[in-house]
Amino acid sequence: MSRRTLVFDAGGVIVHWQPLALMRRLMPEHAHDDASARRVAAAVFQTQLAGDWSGFDRGQIEPAPLAERIAERTGYPLAALQALIAAIPAHIQPMPASVALLESVRDAGHRMVLLSNMPRPFADHLEAAHACFGWFEARIFSGRVGLLKPEAALFDHVRDHLALDLERSLFIDDHADNVGAARACGWQALHFESAAQCEQALRDGGWL
Repeated sequence: MSRRTLVFDAGGVIVHWQPLALMRRLMPEHAHDDASARRVAAAVFQTQLAGDWSGFDRGQIEPAPLAERIAERTGYPLAALQALIAAIPAHIQPMPASVALLESVRDAGHRMVLLSNMPRPFADHLEAAHACFGWFEARIFSGRVGLLKPEAALFDHVRDHLALDLERSLFIDDHADNVGAARACGWQALHFESAAQCEQALRDGGWL
């Protein structure tokens, strides 16, 4: 089987990401059940492409002023927001089933690339703490390039920067909007639901 390129998202695909659980644990006075945690998460993170947190994801703001901006905007306690931001690196742990999937892809000889909406401090932590991130030939984080999924400019940047042949490349993400955006830019893309589902889809598609 000839060598092709698989481009993986990180959060929710390779690493654990459950923001409602974080909200309930760290801001229980505001997030006391899933419904209230969902409201708090929406207020903290805002939309994917606009707001304070997207500026963090783009590398435009550091954690301390980020917490201050969110506290001013939402009225949530500054200390709780600081604790939330500080807790995220330990929360985003690799999921064993996904690591096993990456091993299968690596064993198949494919080029592996990471493409993630993630601020610089969290990206630095993942690379330093977890060996599996060293398996990727390239790691493209939004906080380092200043672009976010699902922006077309990011997909075009990755394509050009890595000289990808899109007919021999596949993008894998757990957000349908990102999958749709990639396809609109001419990419092949797979919606990730679980490591088992993804592996089966890769086998069915002849990637594994």
